[in-house]
Amino acid sequence: MSILSTEKHEAFRQKIRTFAEKEIKPIAAELDDKETFSVDLSRKMGKAGLFGVDLPKEYGGQGLDTLSYIIAVEELARVDSSQAATMCAHNSLGLAPIYNFGSEEQRRQYIPMLTSGEGLWAFGLTEVTAGSDAQGVQTVAEDKEDHWLINGSKRYITNGSNELMKGITVLAVTSNGDNKKRFSTILVDRNQDGFETKRMFGKMMWRASDTAELKFTNLKADKEKLLGKQDKGLGQMLKTLDSGRLSIAAMGLGLAQGAFEMAMDYAQKRQQFGKTISQYQATSFKLADMALKIELARNTLYNACALKDAGKAFGKEAAMAKLYCSDIAKEVADEAVQIFSGQGLLKSSSIERFYRDQRILQIGEGTSEILRIVISKHLGLE
Repeated sequence: MSILSTEKHEAFRQKIRTFAEKEIKPIAAELDDKETFSVDLSRKMGKAGLFGVDLPKEYGGQGLDTLSYIIAVEELARVDSSQAATMCAHNSLGLAPIYNFGSEEQRRQYIPMLTSGEGLWAFGLTEVTAGSDAQGVQTVAEDKEDHWLINGSKRYITNGSNELMKGITVLAVTSNGDNKKRFSTILVDRNQDGFETKRMFGKMMWRASDTAELKFTNLKADKEKLLGKQDKGLGQMLKTLDSGRLSIAAMGLGLAQGAFEMAMDYAQKRQQFGKTISQYQATSFKLADMALKIELARNTLYNACALKDAGKAFGKEAAMAKLYCSDIAKEVADEAVQIFSGQGLLKSSSIERFYRDQRILQIGEGTSEILRIVISKHLGLE
């Protein structure tokens, strides 16, 4: 238990841990193996209150703080990163922008449906030409007086094609004067003509989550679907990513915790030369270092959450937490496989899935290289 978490936080943790152990853990390996996105499991997550944890109750949320949300992500990732990814993308990238930048009418229209478990929402930034360079977006939304005419495509979009997906917030170019592109975010319902989506298969990681390619061809979106003010989309996206980095950090922390626990259990059971391998210093030191890194990662992440909940600037700390937690996930998962030895290389061992799942954490929501640039700028090193 961290000094930054309260008894209420820890009681909430136990509630989510019980859900993850009962509903997710028994089927996680099969879903991963078959690349199956579970609609039933997503609905159960919604009914368990995992969608909208930190949103007000008046919109169907739980009315809890950022740390509670992060603990929920952590506990899901401790068991299965695919389901944690579904939850993170829906909360941090789907729900959060609508709540933070949407009108009251937009909030009432979308959020209650999306907190119930009956609908998921996606966020469309990444394209062939846009990822780390958000200004590389080429999707265009033309102002046609009574509607927006959207043409373009997005890829690597989590929750972008499953049957629960109700729509997506699209980052698009809405003006291009003075040789400077300006971007806006627009809410696009899935049932719009000109909306195409295709799930991407063959992933190394998060195989049970839904990742998609989307295409918009002469799609007409009503003018009131604009999220916030015109040409302010880039700023909205950057603010969204600051918060989103906390959830990806939580995925790294949870994955590391789960890998550590598996390694501990295996080391205390596996015998070589007449005693358990945990009794050998080479193994016990690995476990001690893993526990140390997880403790430091948890405190780093929880501190960033405390700053956000206190209404203070947290961008630098969010970048640090995401960078550090993703690195720790890599290191702990790698050492856990080493402790498992040959057994850890088999798909029948859960640690093999954890080892694969950690790899995206150094790429998604800001690569480790980009995060170092972000941190450097916060330090005044531009």
